[in-house]
Amino acid sequence: MDVLAEALRVSGARGALGVRLKAGGTWGQWLDSYPGAALHVVSRGTMWLHVTGEKPLEVQAGGAVLVAPGTAHGIAGGSSVTMGTCDQKAAVQAIADGKALQLGSAPAQTEVIVLHYEQDPEVSTPVLTSLARPMHVAARENAQLKRTVELLTAELAQPQIGTTAAVNSIVDLLLVQFVRAWLDRHPEEQSGSWLGAMRDPVVRDALACVHTQPEHPWTTETLAAATSVSRATLSRHFRSALGQTPGAYVTQWRMDLAAVRLRDTDEPVESISGAVGYGSPHTFSRAFRRARGMAPGEYRSRLRK
Repeated sequence: MDVLAEALRVSGARGALGVRLKAGGTWGQWLDSYPGAALHVVSRGTMWLHVTGEKPLEVQAGGAVLVAPGTAHGIAGGSSVTMGTCDQKAAVQAIADGKALQLGSAPAQTEVIVLHYEQDPEVSTPVLTSLARPMHVAARENAQLKRTVELLTAELAQPQIGTTAAVNSIVDLLLVQFVRAWLDRHPEEQSGSWLGAMRDPVVRDALACVHTQPEHPWTTETLAAATSVSRATLSRHFRSALGQTPGAYVTQWRMDLAAVRLRDTDEPVESISGAVGYGSPHTFSRAFRRARGMAPGEYRSRLRK
């Protein structure tokens, strides 16, 4: 199983084009914190990312940086630029017109594409929400990512039939390529996040088991056996990579799957309980109430009002 692809699918981590920026001269803007993750892709020139408490980060053409949801940050043409506030009205108008938002003075020397990725609020597995610091991938670190950035830039520069569908697909592809490149190149930055856990073969293999067969009666012991390690080793790796026990992760993932099915399907609670590994609807209901604060039926009704 492709654990990353499955987690992104269940978590509803789909992207959308935010705004295109063209900037020249001295420029800089603080961006309002956004509920989803923000991916800033530099297609031309150089951009500096500013996050409070962090050293400014230079991102050159072909590179990209992913900022965790809710992180207040700014982008600028230099490391020590006095930045203004984001002109939301102008940004909204630029998006509506399909044009780039102009910053600073002409001629433009830097072009940035801002992409947004939201995670389904009903899913608690922190695929994109546990990033402690911005994730940066330089153009030289991944030629495939650079080519995809060029493809997106070309599609936006000359819209035609099917451009909207093409852009949506490229935006989703960029996230996968970006994460893949980051995992390959930046192992020292990955501890404590769900994405970083993909670097740990013990945890990755265990997650593959859980995601492939959520209905299986997994315990720490059976997961350890399935991944050919001891219980102590499995538990230690989970605590280090994810900050939780294997059993806690199994429950969390099952509750996420159940929550999505309760909301999006008309399957009986009995069917859902079996599909996510509970022998009886009563046992499932108790677990779901502990996790979500209400019974499955009540949860389904609340989301459908």
